[in-house]
Order: sequence, then C-alpha cells, then structure tokens
Amino acid sequence: MIDTGLSGSVVLVTGAAGGIGAAIARAFAAQGAKVAVHHLATPPRSPRGVRWEHVFPEAEDAHALAAELGGIAVAADLSEADAPRRLFEAVGERLGPVRVLVNNAAHCESPDTVDALTADGLERHYRVNAIAPALLTAELARRAPEEGACVVNVSTDAARAFPGQIGYGTSKAALEAFTRAAALDLASSGIRVNAVAPGPVQTGWIGPEAIEEVRAIVPLGRVGEPDDIADAVVFLASRQARWVTGQVLQVAGGHAL
Repeated sequence: MIDTGLSGSVVLVTGAAGGIGAAIARAFAAQGAKVAVHHLATPPRSPRGVRWEHVFPEAEDAHALAAELGGIAVAADLSEADAPRRLFEAVGERLGPVRVLVNNAAHCESPDTVDALTADGLERHYRVNAIAPALLTAELARRAPEEGACVVNVSTDAARAFPGQIGYGTSKAALEAFTRAAALDLASSGIRVNAVAPGPVQTGWIGPEAIEEVRAIVPLGRVGEPDDIADAVVFLASRQARWVTGQVLQVAGGHAL
C-alpha cells in the first residue's frame, strides 16, 4: 500500500461544498488528513442579464461534509481582498497551520463571449479564479510549516483557448502562468506548486443528451467523474510527487491534447 505522507496534514480545499471540491476533500480525508471545507456563506446575486454557470451548494452541504470527514467548514467570499487572510486565520485557529492548499473554487458566468464582455464581468472572473488563488498561496507561504507544504490549483484543459468563455478561460490561463511562476519563487522555501487541468467532468452540468457528444470527443471514451480529478490532486500533494513542481497535469481522458 502506498503511503502518501498526508496523514495528519491540514488541508484547505476551496469551493469544497460540492462537485469536484467535495470529491477532493473526501480523497484527502481518506488519507488521514484534517480537512477544512471552504464554502460561500451566501450565494451571490447575479447582476441583471448575467447567469451563473455553476450551482452554489448550500452552507448546510459544507457543514454536513465537514462533519462526515471529521473536519471543519469555513465560509469566505473569495472575491473580497482580505478573504485569504481571514480564511487562513480561521483554519489555523481550529486545525493548525495549513500544509496543503487546493485552489478549487471558481467563478463562471454567461454571457462570456468577446462581444458581451464587461469590465465588471472580467473582474468577477479574475478576482475568484486568479487573484484569490495567488493571495491564498501567499498566505500559505507566510504561514506554512517548515516542511512539505504545497499548492494544487484547479484549472481547465481549455485554458489555452476557450471560445465562448473568455473571462473564465483567460483567468484560468492566468492561474496556470501563476502556477509556474510561484513554483520557481517558492522552490527555495521547499513549497511545491502544481495544477490539474480537468476536461469535461460530470458535476450535474452535462445533460443526458450531451453525454454521447462528450464521449465522442474524449479519446478514452467517457465523461470524467469528480474522483478522477481528486485522485490526481492527492497525487500532486503526496510524497510520491515530492520532486514535481511547476507542472499543469491534464486530467481529461486525452481531451484537448
């Protein structure tokens, strides 16, 4: 049996109340980690004419998951500039210093095409998808235990070019660039920074009629599941990946190669 070296580690997973984030939280708990489940206290109200492209799990979901895993639930709006500091303080007070940070929370909205771009829409995407992960990583670097700290960012395999999702795609491309730069900046501190880039993953957004269409464009012939991503994240945080940093691991069944 492989020992990931994660038992007893404090792991903070953002956007962990449901979907991929919840699968990641469960995967770390299965390794004996102490997991902090981040969530939004109250789902934000979308501006007129804008539709959020994701489901906001209820706070109750986060607390139920935390209870299931023996961890804690912590609320923060990552679009707020001081949220990373407050989040790390809350986790540190209750569980101890964060050793593993998983930047999974993301913002996605529609319309997000070039002809529909607005300054506010771009700012919403970048605040949650690029700025917050950068500031959270900075907090980890300032507060991390002496050995073994790491960051795993969750991007998308469409970050290189995502037509129809300009704000979302470009903010994820920025996150991947940050991953590489931060890995080099923090290497001397022993902090590793990597990312996973998921392909089409079923978290409730792929309808029955679209399943076959997705299967047709994924070389391995199936839609992804949250556990597919969670297992890759755990690997990048484990001692088995101790000499891996600055990498973006595509977890997509060969999609978008």
